[in-house]
Amino acid sequence: METPKYKRVLLKISGEALAGEKKFGLDFEVMGRVAEVIRECVAMGVQVGVVIGGGNFWRGVKNGEGYIERTRADHMGMLATAMNCMAMADVLEQKGVDVRIQTALEIRAVAEPYIRARAIRHLEKGRVVIFGCGTGNPFFSTDTAAVLRAAEIGAEVILLAKNIDGVYDSDPAKNADARKFDVITYDDVLAQHLAVMDSTATSLSMDNHIPVLVFALKDPYNIVRVLKGEKIGTIVHEG
Repeated sequence: METPKYKRVLLKISGEALAGEKKFGLDFEVMGRVAEVIRECVAMGVQVGVVIGGGNFWRGVKNGEGYIERTRADHMGMLATAMNCMAMADVLEQKGVDVRIQTALEIRAVAEPYIRARAIRHLEKGRVVIFGCGTGNPFFSTDTAAVLRAAEIGAEVILLAKNIDGVYDSDPAKNADARKFDVITYDDVLAQHLAVMDSTATSLSMDNHIPVLVFALKDPYNIVRVLKGEKIGTIVHEG
């Protein structure tokens, strides 16, 4: 079997990506394909941490604005991520993958509280660790949570699985002439206000020297291709 390019990775999956074409809720066919790919990554000897967004159920800023106080709306979003984590864990377990959920908000009946040392121990034992409830704080996105967890567990790269196949200079859905970048620096992402991650997450990844690889989850096998060293999507790194 090929030696993977990375030994420990943090996979960030948007909630919307798990909804598939339905745009809301969970598409278990999509989740099944993702789980099969994660199983293959583990079989390659890669240690996999996962952060999942909650936008397929609730987006704090967007859904709560004008109706619910921001802090409470964000906490509702954290609970949405917990539902996604539980569903993903179950799909993984059905495929024989050993998995643990850790949440930034304590929900002891269904998940471990986030403890860095325990998370690393699980990874070293070949378990997939799914991190839920973002950072546990309002006003921070799950992208920021992904970078934070990546830094804490010593991940070599953040794999940012989105509904788009890389970073573009404008929205390709609105501009047919949008140009895709193969490589771009954190500074350029921030200066051009490109929709990769929010500025807090981008700055945190830059400060901690963690490259971010943006690719489309439409073909989940892209995750394995990345680990084999194939050029997929866009890599965001230091200049």
